[in-house]
Amino acid sequence: MNLSEHFTLAEFTISQTAARKRLDNTPGPGTIENLKIIAGKMERVRALLGKPVIINSGYRSPSVNAAIGGVATSAHCMGYAADFICPAFGTPFEVAHAIADSRLNFDQLIWEGTWVHLSVDPRMRREVLTMQGGKYRKGLPA
Repeated sequence: MNLSEHFTLAEFTISQTAARKRLDNTPGPGTIENLKIIAGKMERVRALLGKPVIINSGYRSPSVNAAIGGVATSAHCMGYAADFICPAFGTPFEVAHAIADSRLNFDQLIWEGTWVHLSVDPRMRREVLTMQGGKYRKGLPA
């Protein structure tokens, strides 16, 4: 099932943790609608970067989220978030800067070191963070 022109439901629900631990990672109909929203935002990221992006993590069922140690309020559990890379564009650091410097609207953009997290939680705070030493810090390093 396509969520958008370039992204499928399978890309946003695949989980090595779910497969390894035999956990269900199937989103419900409401969550699929949310996944269409984040897929649409990822289409805009793809257009901004001019290169395909690779989704590392999208939807996480509560059991999958708990298994990886995610917080219960994670936007991933609602289908509002994606962790991704775009190696053809540059490093995750460069990707995060390109998005932060754009006019793209989002809730949270987090440079996580080896990937970028983007969420479209309805609050749309345009919050930019960096994960450093296990803690979130405001902004991106220069």
